[in-house]
Formats: sequence, structure tokens, C-alpha cells
Amino acid sequence: MSGWKAKRFWSAATVEPCDGGFTVRLDARPVKTPAKAALVVPSQALAQAIADEWMAQTGPVRPDTMPFTRAANSALDKVAVQREEVISLLAAYGETDLLCYRATGPMALIDRQAAQWDPLLHWAATDLDAPLRAVAGVMHIAQPPASLARLRARMEAQSDFELAAFYDLVAITGSLVLALAVSHARLDGDAAWQLSRIDETWQAEQWGRDDEAAAQEALKKAALLQAERFYRLCA
Repeated sequence: MSGWKAKRFWSAATVEPCDGGFTVRLDARPVKTPAKAALVVPSQALAQAIADEWMAQTGPVRPDTMPFTRAANSALDKVAVQREEVISLLAAYGETDLLCYRATGPMALIDRQAAQWDPLLHWAATDLDAPLRAVAGVMHIAQPPASLARLRARMEAQSDFELAAFYDLVAITGSLVLALAVSHARLDGDAAWQLSRIDETWQAEQWGRDDEAAAQEALKKAALLQAERFYRLCA
């Protein structure tokens, strides 16, 4: 029995309004999360994206091909029940943000980081009122508590669904500032990905790109772009 997998039984996946937002029905059956909660999402567009994933299934259901369904499940089954823990985990990235730790050499890499990362730190300081300090090397530098509090407040203002997507934006880029720039439409996902990979891109330029590493990077980038789209569809 451990090898059993759910198979498609429905002929149509449809979107319907319901209390609290929109849901997806597989013929007459409402979709539920793995924890058996009703799958109710905040926008019709997001519900339609989820319905499209269910309609694309043929034979055994493949959750790995359903990123929007998985993210919605995460919002309902995980973020909603441990919201403060999720926010605290994400807020910790502000204390060690990728953009704040710079190369000590060569000068060309130092200059590239400064040219591409400094504008984002300036944006955080001016638009988010959250200035952060940058340092050369990997020794920890304490960030202003007021700035960290303001960054945390940005996450506290997000819905559970936005936080589910925001989690991936932060975890994949390694930067709270980059994730906030995406969520505020200061950057798109592709630009955030490029900015998060400056060091890796530099190394590849010097030594070449490993095929296996490139394949893993492609998967991470796809996940980042999916998280960006999910976040946008929450509105």
C-alpha cells in the first residue's frame, strides 16, 4: 500500500467563489490540503492557476509539477499555524543579509558587488527606512535594531499566502532585501536571481560552469520565478 499514488479521477477542475475567497473543485469535490483543510485562496487568478495545475495532471498526480498548489497548501497548513515562527526565521536573514557581506578581492568583483548591491541597500535605507551596514569579509556585523524591526514589520503586514511565497524568495536568494525588492516590485524575479548569484557568476566566468551545478541552478531559478508569480497572484 505504501506505493499507492493518487490518480486523476476528475474530468474538470473549476474555480468557484466561497467564504473567504475562492476554491477549486474537481468535478463536485472541493480540493483540500494534505492536512484536510479547505483550499481557499485569496484571489480568483490564483485559484485559476491552481485549477490549471490539476487539469494538467494525467494518470498519477505529480505534486512536483504543481508549485502553486504546493505553495497554497504550505500557506494553509504551515504558515497559518506557525506564523510568528516563520516571520522570525525570515527576519533573521536581515541580520546576515547577502548584500551586506562583500568580497575582499579581486577588485573587479568588489566593484561589481558595489555597483549592483549598493543601489538595493540605498533603496532599503530610503524607501523602507531600514539602513543596513555592509562589511568586507565574512565576520558578522551587527545591524541597527530599528532597521531590523522595520524589515520585520514588512513581513508582519503580509498575508499567510504572501508569506508562503516570500519564504522561497528569501531562502533562494539568501537576502531579505532582495525578497522585499521583489515583493515591492522594485525588482522582478529574474533580476533578483542575477543579483543573488554575483559570486557564483564570477566564479563561472573564471573557471567555467559545471553542468550538474548549472542544472541545480536552473531548478532554483525556476522555483524563484514561481514564488514571484504566486506572490503576485495573491492580490
